[in-house]
Order: sequence, then C-alpha cells, then structure tokens
Amino acid sequence: MSIEIDDLGGGIWRLRLNRPERRNAWSADCGEEMTSALLRIEADPRVRCAVLTGAGDVFCSGVDLRAGFERGPDGTPNLQGMHRRYFVPTILGIRNLSKPVIGAVNGPAIGFGASLALAPDFTVMAESATLVYGFVKLGLCPDSGSTAALPARAGRQRAMAAAMLGDPISAAKAVEWGLVHAAVPDSDLTTEVEELAARLAKGPTRAYAAIKRAFNAQERPALAEQLEVEGEFVQSLAGTRDFAEGLAAFVQRRAPAFVGA
Repeated sequence: MSIEIDDLGGGIWRLRLNRPERRNAWSADCGEEMTSALLRIEADPRVRCAVLTGAGDVFCSGVDLRAGFERGPDGTPNLQGMHRRYFVPTILGIRNLSKPVIGAVNGPAIGFGASLALAPDFTVMAESATLVYGFVKLGLCPDSGSTAALPARAGRQRAMAAAMLGDPISAAKAVEWGLVHAAVPDSDLTTEVEELAARLAKGPTRAYAAIKRAFNAQERPALAEQLEVEGEFVQSLAGTRDFAEGLAAFVQRRAPAFVGA
C-alpha cells in the first residue's frame, strides 16, 4: 500500500506516505489511496483528527517522475489530467474534511510534497525539514494549491521567491513567513504532533467543522477554481522545450539548460 493507515487511539488516525524506497514520491496509487482514506475518515464518527506524514526521513519528494506520464493524442504529457485525478482530490479532500488534519513534515517536502505540506489545518515541521517549490527547475509553475497558499500566507514577494527561485525554505523560515504552524526539534516531532492531535480529538468537532467551512468560504479566489487554473497552466507548459529539458536534467542529475521556449 502506498498510503499506510494507523489507528493511534483516542479518535486519531495517521495517514503515512509509505514509499520510502522512492522517497515517498507521489504516484497515481498515492492519489487514489489517499482519496479513499479521506472518505473513510469523513464517514467514520470514531475518527476525530487525522495526522498526515511520511515514512522514513522524507515527507514527500514530489511527483514520481521516473514513473512516466500519461499522454494525450498528440503525445504531450497530460499534466492537467493527472493534476485533476491524482492531486486535486487529495488537496480538496484535506481542506474540505470536516475533521482537523495535522501535517507532520518529517523531512524534505519537494514540489507536490511542498503543496501537500500546506494543505492541512496545522502543519508542524521538524527543524531539519525543508519546503522546496522546485517546479521551476522542471520548467513548470507550482500547482496543487501552492499558487493560492503561498501569496496568501507569505505575501507576494516571498511567494515569488519560493516559486521562481525554488530554493529550500527552512522550517524556521516557514514559521517566520506564516506558511506553517510550528517547527520543533526532530526528536520531538512525533510527541508534539500527537499531543496536538489529542487536544483536537477531545474538542468540539462540530465547531471545528464549521470553522473549516467558514474559512474555506472566505478564500478568494475559491481554491477549486485556482486548482483548475493551475492545471491549465501546467498543461500549457507540458509541450515546451524547457519542460523536456527539465525532465532530462532530472533523470541525468545535472543542471538544466533552459532556452525559454
């Protein structure tokens, strides 16, 4: 299973990306299994809080590029279709879940992994963990809600730096920028997250659900609309020479030589 589900007791379930041999790279199976898990949590009244984390020492290294891409009739990678099926349902599922979700970022969160790290209601990072919006290194723009979350939380200038430069954002800087809830020593991450989860699980879950719905209603533009815009943009870049070069550079483990076409 790509997503491991554990009942931690006290109404808390943990969802863990379980592909450590692939640095928890996101696959179609991850998307389908995560969507199914979120539906189970929504339907089960015994579950009062969920924790999302990664197995091993990486939270999520982004999309599994080595698995290849679905392709359209013209042979262009169907990035928009993949985005709609395997990324968007997870992001919306977390945001729309009527129960609190805590992200426990135990290591690097890269590309889609960085987008996933910002989806929960609370994100707690290990001090050694980083967020890397590395889409630009593939000749792409951020997706999976990052273009909404980054400027809303960090401001336009910092969001531009994260998206255009793609440099790692430390846990301390992520807190400073307002991207995440807290950064804690690596050895304390599990304890701190479980204490927060226990506190939430004992709280008024119907009030939590109302708070989430109210916050979601306040967002402009609506997250679902922004996710669709992101999908359109990544598809517009799928056939570019720069995207092909970014992929080749990734596979060959070298710096890309972009030409702007």
